[in-house]
Amino acid sequence: MSRGGAPRPWRPSPLIRASFWLHGGAGCGLALAPQLWPWWLGGLAANHAVLTVAGMVPRSSLLGPNLVRLPPGPPRVALTFDDGPDPEVTPRVLDLLDAAGARASFFLIGNRAARHPALVRQILRQGHSVENHTHTHPLHFAALGPAGMRRQVMSAQAAITDAGGAPRFFRPPAGLRSPFLDPVLAGAGLLLANWSRRGADGAIGDAGRILRRLSPPRAGEILLLHDGNSRPGADGRPVVLDVLPVLLARLRAAGISCRSLPQALSEPGAAWPEAATAAESPTTTADASP
Repeated sequence: MSRGGAPRPWRPSPLIRASFWLHGGAGCGLALAPQLWPWWLGGLAANHAVLTVAGMVPRSSLLGPNLVRLPPGPPRVALTFDDGPDPEVTPRVLDLLDAAGARASFFLIGNRAARHPALVRQILRQGHSVENHTHTHPLHFAALGPAGMRRQVMSAQAAITDAGGAPRFFRPPAGLRSPFLDPVLAGAGLLLANWSRRGADGAIGDAGRILRRLSPPRAGEILLLHDGNSRPGADGRPVVLDVLPVLLARLRAAGISCRSLPQALSEPGAAWPEAATAAESPTTTADASP
């Protein structure tokens, strides 16, 4: 079984191309006019500051393709869950989704998927997709070099694939990244997917506050909750279990369906992002569930 999607050519973003030119120009400048070294080094420092800030903004596309909204299409949202699978919470989330006829994408931590392969298969069997959220969820992921990032991405890809999944999307911890990530994802055949709005249920235990962050429902958004590491609510249960039924009811009342990312991008009238290849876009049996 494949360890990833079909590799796609890496095309540096305009900011990365400009950075290449700036570094080359500064090198020539230091050779030709070394007395101006403070200006050359200052320009490089400013460039690195811009790259760092771009990597700290989860919805930024300055470092490469970044799916944060669905393309035009039917009224739907992509509902996504991070940090699972969790043997206590994920089955209850699946039951709530099933009762509402909703589908979602689960961004799994690789070593958790390796510990709970049956749960990964249950997610797929119930019509959802499983995606890549690194192997160990290191909070310093954005500070890793290309080799470290590749190890995290590919180890998770292997663990999730061995459990029966075929991730097509990647989300870094907290959405933070560096310029090294996009070429790693291109080589792995993965597409970066962050979010339009997140409930912050990994940090907030108040269901009302979380629902206000996700309201009013808007078609075309990518919404983020957690089936792993969701904070306890007032009743001591993971707060996602209190948030999800209300959110699903509000979306249904607004005439907005909940889809996994592959489903939402494969429906009539929708188009896959330019960075995704045709090999990444076929609808699987699980994704085709209603």
